Formats: sequence, C-alpha cells, structure tokens
Amino acid sequence: MGSLGVGKTQTVVQERSDAIGSVRANRFSRSSWLEIDLGIATSFAITACAVHFLFNGQYGYFRDELYYAACGQHLAWGYVDQAPLIALIAHVSRALFGDSLRALRFFPALSSGAKIFLAGWMVREFGGSRYAQILAGTAMLFCPIYLTMDNFLSMNAFEPVFWMLCVAIALWIIRSGRSRFWLLFGVVAGIGILNKHSMLFFGCALFLGLLVTRQRQLLRDPWIWAGGMVAFVIFLPNAIWEIRNHLPTLEILQNVDRIKNAHVSWLTFIAQQALLVHPIGTPICLAGLWFFLWSPRGAAYRFLGWTYLFLLLEFLVFRGRIYYLAPIYPMLFAAGAVAIESWIPYRGENWIRTAILTPLVFGGMVAAPLALPILSLNAAAAYANFWDVDSVRVEKYPSGKLPQLFADMMGWQHQVDVVAGVFRSLPQEEQSKAAILSVNYGEAGAIDYFGPTYGLPHAISGHNNYYLWGPRQYSGEVVITVGFTKSELEPFFGRIESAATIQNEYAIPEENNLPVLICREPRITLQKLWPRLKFYG
Repeated sequence: MGSLGVGKTQTVVQERSDAIGSVRANRFSRSSWLEIDLGIATSFAITACAVHFLFNGQYGYFRDELYYAACGQHLAWGYVDQAPLIALIAHVSRALFGDSLRALRFFPALSSGAKIFLAGWMVREFGGSRYAQILAGTAMLFCPIYLTMDNFLSMNAFEPVFWMLCVAIALWIIRSGRSRFWLLFGVVAGIGILNKHSMLFFGCALFLGLLVTRQRQLLRDPWIWAGGMVAFVIFLPNAIWEIRNHLPTLEILQNVDRIKNAHVSWLTFIAQQALLVHPIGTPICLAGLWFFLWSPRGAAYRFLGWTYLFLLLEFLVFRGRIYYLAPIYPMLFAAGAVAIESWIPYRGENWIRTAILTPLVFGGMVAAPLALPILSLNAAAAYANFWDVDSVRVEKYPSGKLPQLFADMMGWQHQVDVVAGVFRSLPQEEQSKAAILSVNYGEAGAIDYFGPTYGLPHAISGHNNYYLWGPRQYSGEVVITVGFTKSELEPFFGRIESAATIQNEYAIPEENNLPVLICREPRITLQKLWPRLKFYG
C-alpha cells in the first residue's frame, strides 16, 4: 500500500511538472521578443542605431568633427573649448574604422541606442510595463534633439548617456540599498566630466535635488562622498591642465556668451524646450515632471524632479543655450510614459493608447528632415524655410540657405581643393617652407583632415586650441591665408597676392566668398605675430 501511495504521488508530481512545463512552453511560444523584459527597449535602441547608420554618411563633415579629429592628433588632458574625451573618441574612431563620415560617426550612432535603452530600463524601475516601454521608446526615437546630436561626432551625443547612467545607478542604489555602488556612480560622473564640463551642473543639481527631498538621508552615507571623491580624482588631470593653461574654458565661455550666443528671455528658453523634445512629445515630459513631483507613485523619485528644476534654473541664470538641458529628458520621457500608462488602464483594444502614439510617430517623421540629412540640399533648404527654422537659433550669426547644422557640413572638402591648388602653384622652394594660416578651427581642421592627400603641410590658426599648438616650425616667409582680408594682413606682410576665392552657396555665410591670399616679405616673424592672432571663442 505504501509503495502504491508513493507511486501515485510521483505520478501527480510528474503530471504537475508536465503541466507547468506545458504552460511555460505555451506561454513562451505565444510570446514574442517584444514581450520579453526590456525587449521593447532593446528593439527601439537597435532601430535608432540603424536609422543613424543609414543617414550619417550624408552631406559632409561637420565643422567641429574636423576640429575634434585634429585634437585627436594632439591628445592631451584638456583643450581650450572642450574636455578631453571627445578627442580620444575621434582618435580611436579613425584608428579603428578610418576617415570616412560613417567611421567618425560610428560611436555617436551607438549612443543613440544606449540612451533609449536606459530610458526603457528606467520605465521598468518606475513600474511601467509594455505600453510605457513603447511610448517612451517612440518618444525617444523621434525626439528631434537626439536625432540631431546622435548623427555626428560631438560630446553632446554622449552627454545624455553619462547623465542617465548616473540616474540609473542612483535608482539602483535606492532600490537595492547597496551604497557601495556610489563608487561606480563616481566613475561614470568623472568620465562624464571628461566628456563635457556640463556634468558638473548635473552633479550640483542632483545634490540639491537630494538635499530638498526625503532622500537627503543618502547624503549621510559615507559611500556617496567616496563616490564624489572618485569623480574628482578622475577629473583632476583636466582641472590641472586648466590651471596650467590659465583657465581657458572660463575665458572662452565669457567670449562666447558676449559675442556668439543668441540670448533669449527665460520664458522663451523654457518654451523652446518643446522644440528639443518635439511639441507632441512635450506632454510626455510634463507628465514625467508631474510623476516625480506630485505623484504618490513617484514619491521615492522626487529628487529627480527637483534635479530637473535646479538644472533649468542653473542654465537660465548662466544664460546657457537651449539644448544644454537635452541630456535630462530621457528620464522625463520614461517617467511620463509610466504616468500616462497608469492614467489609461489597458482594457482590450484601447484606442486612446493608439491615439497617443499615432501623432507622436507622424510628428516625428515631419520633424526628422530638419534633424537628419534625409533630403537633397535644395529640398532641405526649402523645407527649413517652410518651417521658418532660422527664427530659432542659438548663435547670432546667419546660417544662409540651410539650417546651421547642415550649413556647417558644407564646403570643407572644396576649401581644401582650392587651397591645394594655390599651394601647388608656388615654386618648389617656397612649398617647402610655406605655412597655411586660417581664420578659424573649421578651416584649419579641414586642411589637417583632407590635406595629407594633397601633400599639404599642417595648418596653423590663432583660434581656440590651434592657438596653443602655435606657429609650429614655420618662419612666415611664405604664408597662404584662408579667410583673412588684405587690410587685416597689410601691417604684417610687405607683399600680398590674391590667389583664389572659395565659394559655396550652401555653406554658412562666413565660409562663403573666402579670400585665399599668398603673403610674402613678413615685417615680423610668425612667433612674434602669434599672440596677436589669439582668439578664444
């Protein structure tokens, strides 16, 4: 009897085991990749990368990309107008993949996927499910500022990744109680500072956000201060470089604020945030701010809402450009998606949820040609004119036919072609000692990037970090200048010859109708002239 009972028990257990296995198998067979945890976020991330890989080989090199590449040939712990990481990324990109547009823009394309995945991870942390993942992923995928920044090499492409990694680590610490992870937070924050100094503003805002909420108890933990010390140690070499070079970043920020930036009122600054995230995506961000600041469900994350407000205040007070707030929006998209999902519970075929997603997709498609090089140049110019893009600008200078982003991609290769023709027109004995002096780092960067193909010497310029690299070995006996006028050079050279004019109707006006001059009979050496060419701006 006993053996019979055991047999029945074993049979029942086996049947239950088979039933559970059958349920799991059926559930798995009915599940798709998009129903797996974070599968939706991963799919959106892959899509974003694919979009950028598809379009980032269009138009031409952005002015700053050529400059970053030049900085990548002079690796240092700092530069006049940027932290050091972007130069290292440019150096690695060229070493691994070559000099093509797609090669230089490989890592920015990957960053697009990283920030979408982080937004999806935060959706899960905030308690969101499938629809919130789709909503956040759609908003991030079509967000104009990310479509723009992730399509070319810039520290702005990586900035949101560092900010959101810090947010993700803070959320993990709060949920798990593993305070030693503040050391990891410090590592990410420190590297983030080496990417862009605005990380310091984020760190200050996050600290204040913790201070004014109940999460201030985290500030009593010694590990958070140890994490701060780790970030400081990582940032220290760059800080030392700044001090040794007389704090050039402060000088350039003052000059840019005074000469270059187009200032707007506080109200306009706030209103134009809607252009960054898309007017149709703005309600999601507002819902995210509500989630953080007033929702009972978001009480544990209240400090993140205050972090946003303190960041906004910082950039208003210091008159930052409107896109300086861009790195913070993934967390608002994530929180807003969770809030909206909770307001519209799922009941079968819920048309309201679809109605929210549809205009987000179509609105993003309308905005995409203003952010990505999708259209032909003529069509892009007409499209930008239709939407009056030129009325919203971050710089005082006119952009010409195209939006400034696209205009700054025009004409660099042609500039080098013209300069190379002038260089080859010199007698052989003059070519060996000729210097190429340009007004700004864009022109100098183009010569250094494309010039080796033509056998051109390295360019020199008094603009930003090119000033620190100095006049190199050139004596100044023969100087080909790009962008200078005769009247500017007559005090320094006895003989000046007009050699060519560089023209490109799609380039920004300051890069169109550029004079190329050949200067001889110097009145002073380049070394003595050099301090008078300095311009940080």
